Amino acid sequence: MQPQPGIFSLGNTEHCFIELDRRPDAAAGADAALVIALASLAGPQTSAGGLSVVVGFRPELWASVAPEAARADVSPFEAITGSGFEMPATQHDAWFWIAGGQRDIVFDSAVRVIDRVSTVATVASELQGWVYRHDRDLTGFIDGTENPSMLEAQAVAVRPEDGSSVLLFQKWRHLPTWRSLSDHDQEQVIGRTKPDSIQLADDVLPETSHVARTVVENDGEELAIYRRNVGYGGPTEHGTAFVGFCATQHPLDIMLRRMAGATEDGIRDALTRYTTPLSGSYYVIPSVDALARFVPLEGG
Repeated sequence: MQPQPGIFSLGNTEHCFIELDRRPDAAAGADAALVIALASLAGPQTSAGGLSVVVGFRPELWASVAPEAARADVSPFEAITGSGFEMPATQHDAWFWIAGGQRDIVFDSAVRVIDRVSTVATVASELQGWVYRHDRDLTGFIDGTENPSMLEAQAVAVRPEDGSSVLLFQKWRHLPTWRSLSDHDQEQVIGRTKPDSIQLADDVLPETSHVARTVVENDGEELAIYRRNVGYGGPTEHGTAFVGFCATQHPLDIMLRRMAGATEDGIRDALTRYTTPLSGSYYVIPSVDALARFVPLEGG
């Protein structure tokens, strides 16, 4: 089973993320119609414009349309409340991500998709993303240092038996107070050096640091995820579009709970004092093979 290739398509600088909700006035069969409208976008080939596209669906919606490919182990996002902190749930019905090298091409493609689904779905959220300084997020630190190599990424992001993935999609707004910290204090929050992303030594790594809270081990083995984060926004309001893929939901869920302090130790990630989550959704990312059965035949 072939995973959607856009998950691993690197090098694009312009990104558009759209979340969709099924229209309440849509006719019967709207769930299937929405899947059919999006299924042909995520095939094995990119478009002539060099675009990459990934599509996903709310777990229950996908299960209702493709029960044979359902992911019973995946649940919609639920709000997470921790130590004086909450990650909100903003689950929607479908999600697509278009990435390319030029903003105008990404824009035009997203508009065409929105028009295609307009009879069965409405846009619930829109986020324009862009790459900052090659591999850094808008905190100024390198993002994705813990990402698996491209040789290992598919094993982390894709369930081998069916080629599907689980996506966690969140919008995190960065607070102006972050810029008031010295580089040293920022490094204490993140748990890495700012210029070269070297992890702080264990004897000086704060237990509240982002590294300490998000590097999760099970029986001595790290629970890895595959991040495709990008920045969003402008000078006055900006942040990180978190785009995390995993073969299963558990590593994503435990990472968020540890960040929020919603675990037995109650320790909250220091980074959450300088960034605010504005959204949270989980989507099943079906394989190309699973989507293929919904692609209308040419001339049909």
